[in-house]
Amino acid sequence: MSQKGKVVVIGGGTGLSVLLRGLKQHPLDLTAIVTVADDGGSSGRIRDDLKIPPPGDIRNVIAALSDVEPLVEEMFQYRFASKNELSGHSLGNLIIAAMTSITGDFAHGVEEMSKVLNVRGRVLPSANQSIVLSAQMEDGSIIKGESKIPFSGKKIDRVFLSPKHVKALPQAIEAIEEADMIIIGPGSLYTSILPNLLVKEIGQAVLKSTAPKVYICNLMTQAGETLNYTASQHVEAIYKHMDARFMDYVLVNNEDVPAEIRSLYDKEMAEPVKFDVERLKGLGLQVVYDKIIINREGLIRHDTDRVAEIIVRLMAETKDHLA
Repeated sequence: MSQKGKVVVIGGGTGLSVLLRGLKQHPLDLTAIVTVADDGGSSGRIRDDLKIPPPGDIRNVIAALSDVEPLVEEMFQYRFASKNELSGHSLGNLIIAAMTSITGDFAHGVEEMSKVLNVRGRVLPSANQSIVLSAQMEDGSIIKGESKIPFSGKKIDRVFLSPKHVKALPQAIEAIEEADMIIIGPGSLYTSILPNLLVKEIGQAVLKSTAPKVYICNLMTQAGETLNYTASQHVEAIYKHMDARFMDYVLVNNEDVPAEIRSLYDKEMAEPVKFDVERLKGLGLQVVYDKIIINREGLIRHDTDRVAEIIVRLMAETKDHLA
């Protein structure tokens, strides 16, 4: 094992940022591989106008790993509310777009932005180009566009990328090959996690890696993606897309979500994920379950500090498997 354990985290969305805020407090060599399939909101507008990958998920991860004054981070995350062309845009998205223009390359722009904000670790897009995420629904219909998939009102059968042969960022492949541990999730199953793994070279590198692989399961289901899914169904969906069983551990919550919090999610048709432990074990996974939830202003989130402690403990327990 290296002096600092090399940890690769794969995902996107709020869940990934929450996890990284905890992990950065430990002596780890962190690399975040982040989806570039977003096509909604500020990111989608920048993607369409400037023909660059969407910066939103990248921005959130940079902010999570940054080591700057709180006001600087707040400025980076600031979203304009004025009624003009800036309305809805995040300042950080615009800065990343500017860096892309200055450097002539999205990944290079992200790298330079990471230096400016003193990021603890590396933030890498899963691909250095815009990709389109589409879903084939169970009735055979195709929904094109990441932002449209959850609102189709239909059950997802599989998701896929366009163009079909997306080139992965070489640094991302190298990070996976050198990883002492690979963490997948948390994040939206079909629109944050799978778009990374479906980049063929990234998926292949993850499958080939001998590093322990940990799946951090979502706490709540998501209407339009994982309605009524159990924890094992999350895992089975990943295995179906990758045509392989490849994860070693699954981290799940064993604490009841308070009824008053659950009621707040009713309008979103979201409910706590049912953690079917025996089925997870049947999939060959070692189940790690703990009290890992925290209430943040009526929203259920992973307890970033507790999850980070569990990850560090797992790394110590699996040191015999590490390079």
